[in-house]
Amino acid sequence: MAENTSQKRPYSGVIAFLKQAGLRPTRQRIALAKLLFEGENRHVTAEDLHIEAQKAGVSVSLATVYNSLHQFTGVGIMREVGVEAGRSYFDTNTGDHHHFFHEDTGSLEDIPSDQINVSELPAAPEGKSVKRVDVIVRVSGQE
Repeated sequence: MAENTSQKRPYSGVIAFLKQAGLRPTRQRIALAKLLFEGENRHVTAEDLHIEAQKAGVSVSLATVYNSLHQFTGVGIMREVGVEAGRSYFDTNTGDHHHFFHEDTGSLEDIPSDQINVSELPAAPEGKSVKRVDVIVRVSGQE
């Protein structure tokens, strides 16, 4: 969401972004998209985004945050990164890249795709094709 149209209306850029993605710009989606997409790329959990929204004065339930994140992922403006069972992050960077998962802090850090070389992949099941390869490198401060 590169263009800044805040001189006209503070939410016009976010509204246009959501419409372009094929989503109806509801009040909750607009507020969450403004938090997520105005600024640098980031990794968030639904719980963290819910807390951030509450602090920003956005009245939204955790269920609505989850639904919105899954809708954003479904239309391709975010991607979900599962780090373990029941724990997912949502990434605003949808470009080709991988992640470090910092086990001691629970945070994700991008790894450019050219820093990882996957030399061979198994053949995809019949009737399927490989969409993307996600590599998560787990790191900790412990040796």
